[in-house]
Amino acid sequence: MATPDLDDVDLVAERAAIEHFQGLDQKLQDVGWKLARGNAPFCTRFTLSIGLQLQDLASYGGPEIARAALGMTGDFAVQTAARGSPSALSHAFPKNREVIQLAGVDPNTWEAEDRHYWQRLTRAHDWIDDALHHRGIATFHFANGETAQIEPVKVCATRFELAGEGKRAVADGQRVVLGMNFPGFAYDEEIFAGAVAHELAHNLLGHRKWLEANGEGRRNVRRIEREADRLMPWLMANAGYDPQAAYRFMTTWGPKHDGGLFRARTHDGWDERAEFIAAELPLIKELMERDGSADWSVHFTREIDPNAGEKVARGD
Repeated sequence: MATPDLDDVDLVAERAAIEHFQGLDQKLQDVGWKLARGNAPFCTRFTLSIGLQLQDLASYGGPEIARAALGMTGDFAVQTAARGSPSALSHAFPKNREVIQLAGVDPNTWEAEDRHYWQRLTRAHDWIDDALHHRGIATFHFANGETAQIEPVKVCATRFELAGEGKRAVADGQRVVLGMNFPGFAYDEEIFAGAVAHELAHNLLGHRKWLEANGEGRRNVRRIEREADRLMPWLMANAGYDPQAAYRFMTTWGPKHDGGLFRARTHDGWDERAEFIAAELPLIKELMERDGSADWSVHFTREIDPNAGEKVARGD
């Protein structure tokens, strides 16, 4: 593909588009961090994290345009530092700060295709995670010659990712992925957190593996969706959000989108879902007042047997 003539490109508009994407990602990472950090004591799978998201310009449709718009010479820079995370508290990771080395390697030296190559960014985040796991610290070198050493904290093992297109929110067992056109981004943070908590609940409760073992019939999907709804306020309470905001999310989202993102035949009606969420609130309130946390690993009642693994009829 021919290199574009940068004289014909509106670099101000290009930078604004990048910053819009980053703003959405920041909101997702801020909420995801609070949920993953606040619930770490109760997760069976956890990891060490500093709350940092990088960007790799090789993943863009026009890396050379993005490089010019951001004033970078290489491809790697800060995307977001989640609010309250070690990376944000260090003040070393403002947006678009160019990174030339992470945990002992220059990621710019890794091979990548000319454009739309997201695999190298995944490799960079994996590299950081591996360094944190084995060394308990990660060192970053920046283009201006400065360095930063960051120590991690424990969080629930899920990554939060913003996709370039689409309106969906999905969980695949390892990640929570939201399309940049997901309508919930327009909500206040506390209500938006309900959507993120719902998807995180799927990962924390092992729903993807359970469906693979037991079948994806309507009855099974409805059961795991109900579980994710009911766990939402628990996760939000431990993150410092008002657990009643989970109910407000469903009553805000449901009337407009029931049967869209949440498919009608595999989900209860939005009003039923709101009632299931509300039914969890008294116990959460009691536990928060008594213990200062809502230990869902002990007190949450499951809809499914998480250890079941026998195949069931897929047409159920």
